[in-house]
Amino acid sequence: MLDILYLDDYLAIVNKPAGWLVHRTPLDRGETRFVLQALRDQIGQHVWPVHRLDKGTSGVLLFALSAEVARTLGQAFESGDGLQKTYRAVVRGWPADEGLIDHPLKRMPDDMRTERTEIQPAQSRFATLRHFELPLPQQGFASTRCAEVALEPLTGRRHQLRRHMKHIAHPIIGDATHGKGPLNRAVADLIGLQRLWLHAESLEMPHPVTGQLLRLVAPLPDEWGLWDAFAIRASG
Repeated sequence: MLDILYLDDYLAIVNKPAGWLVHRTPLDRGETRFVLQALRDQIGQHVWPVHRLDKGTSGVLLFALSAEVARTLGQAFESGDGLQKTYRAVVRGWPADEGLIDHPLKRMPDDMRTERTEIQPAQSRFATLRHFELPLPQQGFASTRCAEVALEPLTGRRHQLRRHMKHIAHPIIGDATHGKGPLNRAVADLIGLQRLWLHAESLEMPHPVTGQLLRLVAPLPDEWGLWDAFAIRASG
């Protein structure tokens, strides 16, 4: 059963488990767990995905209960207007205490929506929450530094947070596409779990029909506690 954070006549918002696809895709034919189908079966009606979370990402995921509401919300997610989304991630290295990443992103090859321009402006904020030191020798150093960060995407580009953190040389741990494979494998062996360490923690938005301000929070998964053993100090 999916953890439903909010449900009314227009919206269904769930806490997506890591490792689940939002919907079926020919790019991952072997997968059998799909949030869209599971939610449809659980509430007994059709649902429309408003946005996507990558397979490895957990957290707040929004569905509309009509095509009309889905179109309205899809436009808002694309522009970022009126939305505040926060994520939690574990990244390689120790970033600055906080910062703004203002780096345009090229449209990805599998994004076939023709109305979108090839290069799009993209902005994300980050703040460092905790520092970790792992007993993993890397590139001549006796240990590996990692950090827990809060992330806020100000625009809605594909893989935006993953690409932005790579851009500032602090890729998200477990990111097979934008991170470092040997480090990802070493960290997974050390802590005993392989996953993309990215979690959609909260979403704040006006209800598309009533205008009521909604704030949904998906608690961090239990496995986040695996990092506690390596925390050395709070930022600042």
